[in-house]
Amino acid sequence: MPASPRTRSGVTAEPRQKTPRAVTTAVKASEKPAPRGRAPFSEQAYQDLRARILDNRMPSGEQFTEEQLAALLEMSRTPVREAMLRLEKEGLVEVRPRHGMRIRPLSVNDVREIYEVLTGLESTAAALAAQREDQGDYVQQMRSAIKDMDKALKRDDRRSWAAADERFHTALVEAAGNARISELVQTFFDQSHRVRMLTLFLRPMPINSNRDHEAVAEAVASHDAKRARELHHGHRERSGKMLVDLLIRHGLTRI
Repeated sequence: MPASPRTRSGVTAEPRQKTPRAVTTAVKASEKPAPRGRAPFSEQAYQDLRARILDNRMPSGEQFTEEQLAALLEMSRTPVREAMLRLEKEGLVEVRPRHGMRIRPLSVNDVREIYEVLTGLESTAAALAAQREDQGDYVQQMRSAIKDMDKALKRDDRRSWAAADERFHTALVEAAGNARISELVQTFFDQSHRVRMLTLFLRPMPINSNRDHEAVAEAVASHDAKRARELHHGHRERSGKMLVDLLIRHGLTRI
């Protein structure tokens, strides 16, 4: 689901220690850590590593030790370890005692399962959003995202389209007012992010997707829960099938 677009932290300075080869394969030598804010180091480490994984700057299957990650992020191993455990809970990495973490690859079947879950959860969220008497400004957020998606396609700017698409899905799910659904959707959406970005330029121009979103937004605004659920269920099913078909067609069976 896209989610509200997250800020992708990058690193832009030479680490204070020499970065091992396994890390430099994923991060350019000219990159340095983002400026430190007031957030705890464990939160900074989590946000930085998560952004690198979602943006494919840390490729799937790569192994990183705590020492390598601590050198990369210029902090001690304790916050790095805490960040690794959070990322493992979200299904993005596998933590191995004394071996650090491995970026978890996705198989075609993993992607299929993720979209089956997203289809069910988001369709329920669409129905719940339509049932709510007070929908706040979520419908307006969805409509605004759709306008930005249309503008992006006119410029043939697929990255901006993808960012607006995430905003739409985030607004739709949050409109349901169910924190547990929001949390679960975010987790599975993050797991599929790398695949969506990888196939962004392989898929057909997503004009029909925009119109699907438009129909869902109008069903929610009209408080038509049955129609909102059915429309979004069909949209997510088609999206998942298209993505899986693209992966198989291009031989991307393990990402």
